[in-house]
Amino acid sequence: MTELLYLDHAATSWPKPPEVAEAMLNALNVSGANAGRGNHTLAMGAGRVLVRARSVLAELFAVANAQDIAFTHNTTVALNMAIKGSLGRGDHVISTMSEHNSVRRPLEYLRRTMGITVDYLQVDEEGRLDLRELEQTFRLNTKMVICSHSSNLLGSILPVGDIGDISKSHGAIFLVDAAQSAGSLDINVGTMNIDLLAFPGHKGLLGPQGTGGLYISPRIDLEPLVHGGTGSQSENSEQPTVRPDRYEAGTQNTVGIAGLLAGVQKVKAIGLDHIHEREWELTQILMEGLAGISGIRLLGPALGSPRTGIVSFVIEGQESSQIAHRLDREYQIAVRAGLHCTPLAHKAVNTLESGAVRASVGVSSTKDDISRMLAAMDDLYGKGSNR
Repeated sequence: MTELLYLDHAATSWPKPPEVAEAMLNALNVSGANAGRGNHTLAMGAGRVLVRARSVLAELFAVANAQDIAFTHNTTVALNMAIKGSLGRGDHVISTMSEHNSVRRPLEYLRRTMGITVDYLQVDEEGRLDLRELEQTFRLNTKMVICSHSSNLLGSILPVGDIGDISKSHGAIFLVDAAQSAGSLDINVGTMNIDLLAFPGHKGLLGPQGTGGLYISPRIDLEPLVHGGTGSQSENSEQPTVRPDRYEAGTQNTVGIAGLLAGVQKVKAIGLDHIHEREWELTQILMEGLAGISGIRLLGPALGSPRTGIVSFVIEGQESSQIAHRLDREYQIAVRAGLHCTPLAHKAVNTLESGAVRASVGVSSTKDDISRMLAAMDDLYGKGSNR
């Protein structure tokens, strides 16, 4: 049986480094108690896992105080915490057309229930944002600017440092969705003026599903999304004020966070620059090969331009779901097809009706993987194929 070729790393990285599973098993067997819920050996061991994980994440994102990082189940929860904990009636938000539904849906919910207003800035077909338009969109009541560091459809990379500077000059909170950049692009919350950073554990950071987090600037008193037990200030009826307890009600996913810790340590050992350069090289080979197949339209930045490890495309006269289905069933190649939870980005590049096929590479991807993908595409849709 042909071995599975996995090119869906933008959804979740796979396979995980063996160190991740080992760390999770060790946490389950050795530190299987509740962190912060006792002074016995097991509870203290679980607490140390969380402390170490918070510390390595703080180093990765240049966060001054690791206590400003709250663990979540994923980026979606982190974004909901950031958006719903910051905005109130009458606030104005600036976002972009390249956002995931994890940004758009909370904003539209608050538009409907609290009367906030939202402007989604246009991006061009390569995913670029006009910073002059951003400047012109600010109002007196603009509370927040939200953008994805990299589009999960186009692979384009927004200049978050410049956007952060502009947001700061207008006194707006700057929230960055790092779902497609954490673990492959350098992120410095200080120099980039990032107030809130939402990130997943299960993608570029190589951890398991059910992990992620939110960096919260010390200058922001974010309202908690969830209230409950924290193991601290238990005599109070209100949520604790101390971080990170204020934002981490309930039992933590200690086993998953142990795996995340191992994943981040692996990323740091390999090096962000090496990971990004390797993924960029593979996308260039893939794009060049796909461009040689008649009828294929590549989405996002042009060949040779900066991008993350995502290559999306459409084929004239073909349904994206059918292409992905044939790659899976006939060639054992796993890619993603459809709208990728980002309909505004599809609207921006005129693929809302067709959707797109997305192939995404990761740390474990190789040139042989790309050759196999291109051979399958040529066989299915290249010269001599009957499509």
